Amino acid sequence: MTARERFRRALSLERADRLPMIEWAMWWDKTVERWLSEGLEIPEEAPFTQCDQIKRALGLDLDMQFWMDPIPETAPKPARHGAPLVESLADYEALKPIIYPKEPFDRARLEAAAALQKRGDAILWTTVVGPFWGPRALLGIENHLYAFYDEPEFMDRINDDLADYNLRVMDEFCRYAVPDFMTVAEDMSYNHGPMLSGALFERFLAPFYRRMLPEWKARGIRVFCDSDGDVTELIPWLEASGFEGILPLERQAGVDVARLQEAHPRFLFLGHFDKTVMKNGEEAMRREFERLLPAMRKGGFLPSVDHQTPPDVPLETYRAYLKLYREYTEKGETP
Repeated sequence: MTARERFRRALSLERADRLPMIEWAMWWDKTVERWLSEGLEIPEEAPFTQCDQIKRALGLDLDMQFWMDPIPETAPKPARHGAPLVESLADYEALKPIIYPKEPFDRARLEAAAALQKRGDAILWTTVVGPFWGPRALLGIENHLYAFYDEPEFMDRINDDLADYNLRVMDEFCRYAVPDFMTVAEDMSYNHGPMLSGALFERFLAPFYRRMLPEWKARGIRVFCDSDGDVTELIPWLEASGFEGILPLERQAGVDVARLQEAHPRFLFLGHFDKTVMKNGEEAMRREFERLLPAMRKGGFLPSVDHQTPPDVPLETYRAYLKLYREYTEKGETP
């Protein structure tokens, strides 16, 4: 069975030879530096990225992500993390010619990915920036939260432009290949729940989801939300807005996939393997897989590290994780 067929069956709650083995988040640069010093060999092959090649070298199912960032690398940078890029509508209008790039993806890599996807050897997915993340990246963390109350028209203006951009670039992308799934990047929860109320979600975010998601779902793309933190309260809002799944289900934020499956039997879940146990070795990782096994067998849940593998995990330990991962993805398809 090919990687793509395996993945698509899992999302459709159909049986396969095993569950997919994917590392949805790119590895931290410090993690990669450590593994290279410990003997990991990564062949260079254009147009593939280092992340693509690590997945191939380690024997994971190859998933290839394309991030449709509306703020390109050539744009000005904020003074510090969380600081604003713009502080007024005039600032935003001055920045607009620089942001919202025409083609925010590597066309050569996409053509290579499309060929692999057609053969079934790659899972192709995209990420767009959503109506919570987008204004925050422009206004800065603090100003963004005030803007829900102080500048609602400015928020709507940004999100109108962002929705236009997302629809345009996804339409362009789909001329080459239709992704197997996609994520809308938001990160709108922390370890005590959502950063905004249900009323603000419905006023500022839901209208844009209801504008964008039907276009993508009509192409057969499964649409997930990407939000760290405790997403328990958030999921009903997402489900009502048209989302079909969520990642990464951070364990340290108190998320419990078994409870979520019970409450939302039609929703899809990806992630939830507690990255903080990896440094503790094989037995700790086995216990974590045992915790997840009932949810894996229930269906609609794809286990994966609940964010990037941290740099305190040696290459030898990660290889042990992969061995267990293979074992439990096979067990997960056994009733």
